[in-house]
Amino acid sequence: MAKFDNNFVDELRMRLSIVDVVGRRVPLVKKGQNYWGCCPFHNEKTPSFSVSEDKGFYHCFGCGAHGDIISFVMNTEHLEYPNAIRELADLAGMKMPEYKPKSVARQNLENSYFDICERATREYQKLLFEPVGRDALDYVRRRGFSDEMIKKYRLGYAPKNNLVASKFSDIKQNDLLTTGLVRRGDYGLYDFFRNKLMFPIFNPRGQVIAFSGRSLDGSDPKYINTTDTELFHKRQTIFGFNFARDDIYKKNRSIVVEGQIDAIQMQVHGFGETVAPLGTALTEDHIAILCKSNRNIVFCFDGDGAGQKAAVRAASIVLPFVRDNSDVRFAFVTGGKDPDEVLKTGGVGAMEKIINDAVGLVDFLWKSVNENYLVSTPGGRVQAEKFLENELKKIQDKKLQYEIEQEYKKREFQQWRSWKKTDAPKIKLPDTDTVTKNTLIYIVNKFPNLASQYADFLATLNISFDMDAPDLGWSDAAAEKFIVSLKLQRYRATLEQELRTKMQGMINGENYTNEELSDIKKKIADVNQKLEKLLYME
Repeated sequence: MAKFDNNFVDELRMRLSIVDVVGRRVPLVKKGQNYWGCCPFHNEKTPSFSVSEDKGFYHCFGCGAHGDIISFVMNTEHLEYPNAIRELADLAGMKMPEYKPKSVARQNLENSYFDICERATREYQKLLFEPVGRDALDYVRRRGFSDEMIKKYRLGYAPKNNLVASKFSDIKQNDLLTTGLVRRGDYGLYDFFRNKLMFPIFNPRGQVIAFSGRSLDGSDPKYINTTDTELFHKRQTIFGFNFARDDIYKKNRSIVVEGQIDAIQMQVHGFGETVAPLGTALTEDHIAILCKSNRNIVFCFDGDGAGQKAAVRAASIVLPFVRDNSDVRFAFVTGGKDPDEVLKTGGVGAMEKIINDAVGLVDFLWKSVNENYLVSTPGGRVQAEKFLENELKKIQDKKLQYEIEQEYKKREFQQWRSWKKTDAPKIKLPDTDTVTKNTLIYIVNKFPNLASQYADFLATLNISFDMDAPDLGWSDAAAEKFIVSLKLQRYRATLEQELRTKMQGMINGENYTNEELSDIKKKIADVNQKLEKLLYME
């Protein structure tokens, strides 16, 4: 049977989480590292159907059903392979490729690609320890790289001459060009990497697919990477992921830093779950890869303006991947340092503190809007609210989206609207009794939308709402009815006090008229009528 291009199918598996695909049909609960539910392929009451997000497979311990996202869709939707691929592509937002078998020439090209990259890696490794690579070796040792680290990460040196173009003459020119290691000039092929410290870039299986070269003479750019090829795409490649996969699984999280040296130093200093984007800003594809291994992520960026912007962008990208069991946090390295320097000057303990002090996603977004919008003004608050609203729409779990929205509404009410009375009423109102106070605290915490709607009235009560109260189990309508009733009662109290004051004033000879008293009595009657109607409202 003909097959789709393996690259497309692999990308499909990369972009889609099996937990999300299976979860559309089977309610899943996370227990340990896997998710569990009742098998859709046979009747059972006790869940024996296990889904591994890290491995991308499901397995039923009852009937033995086993497979990946493709087989799951084929078996549950009763679809042939091409139609299952089409449905998954629609789910992932990917354009379907032409349906054709993989040619022998294509397979040979892929094999040649990996062979050339591996051969180049060995050549670069060898040259690093020869006299021609002395400057590069001195540099990495100054950066704290031991020979063991150099060997593990397969660092090397690309010389000034055309090593690959000349030494790989036994390979077809088109095959060399495909790898991006060489380019064609007026006088033939020439090496893309020259006089560079070389960092091999691995795919998740540990195969070298590209390189990152660091300048050694101070020239810019400091780093250059292999340009995108058929088998290497920067947007879909995470530096250090092949080394970090096991630690991400064991430590139940990943740490994302900004550069490859930072990632390497973090890994060798006990933070094996650390990775870095490669020569480009963080992308949706990077997050999709990480979330397939684990949805708990700590983003560790520089504390400067650029780092803050990168963090806001990361938060925006990660939101569609967040679930109710995700733990996404943001840590910042301040003082003009990076993780590499922190580890050298402060040790592992200093880095651990930075990671442990990371701010959660909800708090980070809240902090960001307060720093980037002038929330002391109505216009600034509206802009901030719109930003939060648009960001939260990205969350696919609507229940989680709703809960975070309610949390932000509560914070907006408590922090953006002044709880301190600015225009104190001229007539002293009675203190709020304990039962009423606890009821209002419950309403404000449970129904932030009502708190925002009646903010002006609630602000006159001199109540601290930053505390807990017993859950009354009320509906939204019952809560609003209580607030309106209390508002009417307190308004009636002010009218009655005003009436008593003016009646006493008339006795004392003050210049009040009967019309004024009648007007107040009419207002009191209107309030009583509204309260009576409210009493019988459902």
